[in-house]
Amino acid sequence: MALYKSIMRRRVPRSVACWLTARYIRLVHASGRWATERGDIPERLIAAGRPFLVAFWHGRLLMMSAAWPYAARFTMVVSEHPDGQLIARTIAQLGFASIAGSTTRGGSAVARAMLRALGGGGCVGLTPDGPQGPRMRASAGVVQAARLAGVPIVPVSYAARPCRLLDSWDRLMVPLPFCRGLIRWGEPVEIARDADEAAEAAATALLERRLNELVREVDAALGLPEVAPAAIAAGIEAGA
Repeated sequence: MALYKSIMRRRVPRSVACWLTARYIRLVHASGRWATERGDIPERLIAAGRPFLVAFWHGRLLMMSAAWPYAARFTMVVSEHPDGQLIARTIAQLGFASIAGSTTRGGSAVARAMLRALGGGGCVGLTPDGPQGPRMRASAGVVQAARLAGVPIVPVSYAARPCRLLDSWDRLMVPLPFCRGLIRWGEPVEIARDADEAAEAAATALLERRLNELVREVDAALGLPEVAPAAIAAGIEAGA
């Protein structure tokens, strides 16, 4: 792992890795049979001129480009960590912009960049459990960002079969070529601009619940084993 990180800090290997990853994503999308359910949810918001945040778990990040065929500009918030910059460079090759930073750590600059993106009629994607977990547990930063921007949060997830679930903290799902893929959108989570801490906490819990329901639904629809959220205490896997 240390050798891999050392190599990925070098410009040429990093560029090659991003190029290969972007091509792999295109291959999986083009060769697979992908279906989208409840796509009318983002379509209605976009048609009404309402920008929104798109929330998905870090473990379902790889194929999010397949979930966005819409005309509205899509920008993703990624970590300033080297792994986050690999993501930024990869999605740039897929035609998506990125904002470097975190909604919870030093988030004022990120919040301003998000407001600019949303103000231009675009949408912004975030991983509520990123960049380092705990897995499938929502932090308050996404809800706080939505409150400041005055926009809803729309959850989304995908599953694919066959796939590989990596042995990483987020259990990253890597679909294989010629897979069957399913993308499903969830009902928006709304948060008032004048919401207090209790309302923010309730909205964060609702977002986490809806995202986890989506993961269970798409995984079950394709006959995949359940991926459990990390246990809140001690950061170990639930049921471990």
